[in-house]
Amino acid sequence: MEIHNFNGLLEAVKKQSKRRVVAVNGVDVSTLGALNEAVDLGLVSAILTGDRSKIENSCRELHIDTGKYEIIDAQNEREATEKAIELIHDGYAEMIMKGMLSTDKFMKALLKKEFGLVPSRGILSHVSVMESPNYHKLLIFSDAGVIPYPDLQQKILMTGYLIRTAHALGIGLPKIAVIAPTEQIIISIQSCMDGATIAKMSEHGQIEGALVDGPMALDVAICRESAAIKGFTSPVAGNADCLLFPNIDAANVFYKTNSKLCKAQMAGVIAGAKVPAIVSSRGDSEKTKLNSIALASLIS
Repeated sequence: MEIHNFNGLLEAVKKQSKRRVVAVNGVDVSTLGALNEAVDLGLVSAILTGDRSKIENSCRELHIDTGKYEIIDAQNEREATEKAIELIHDGYAEMIMKGMLSTDKFMKALLKKEFGLVPSRGILSHVSVMESPNYHKLLIFSDAGVIPYPDLQQKILMTGYLIRTAHALGIGLPKIAVIAPTEQIIISIQSCMDGATIAKMSEHGQIEGALVDGPMALDVAICRESAAIKGFTSPVAGNADCLLFPNIDAANVFYKTNSKLCKAQMAGVIAGAKVPAIVSSRGDSEKTKLNSIALASLIS
């Protein structure tokens, strides 16, 4: 059944078997606050790695019962990271969440070959899901946080992550728009050429499980009126489920404009590893963090 909003996402996660999330160095109140709500709602069970005394102090500050969690004591950030990765490697947890450590260190740990969390030819990519009061359904897009300027091969892999996320949300044949400044195929604009290539690959059956079209300007992808005015005919136009942005600049501005000015609700995960990873921005709301935990649980 297709999920149309974040309330539906939370309800769907409550009905599935409970997944385990491990919070890497989960000693800070920001991580524990979001995670505690997810635990209380019955979305996940949680494991915390990190200094036990710091975890207990943060829990006291938030009036959280530490008995809700399995705590794995670690003397420092590095040990906390390695213990969390080991749990994922051994199949003891189905999701991983960044706690009090830098995003760079967290991403480097996921990418370390000795941990085996990312396939040899795989990449990590940020996938966002948005519920906007100005759009008629959930909108999935990437990459707003990890790959600055993806090349064609990376965009093909990113398209696959968008498709899998859409399928997890119950969208049987997601419509994907490869975003560029225009629908014209202009050789001097790389996003136009990449959009045309990926769309042709989809047409030839090289990308399965979705309907992909591009290049396509953003207004045409999400507004039927704009598509009609421009005379652009496509089953994706004005009705996109997923947007593949050309670079992090465009995707990140889209994310923050919608969340801060348009009051859209958001969720985001890092895809491409053995398990989904939750890496919240410092500017993300508690609701965004909760939605992200729920999204990771659904696709894990």
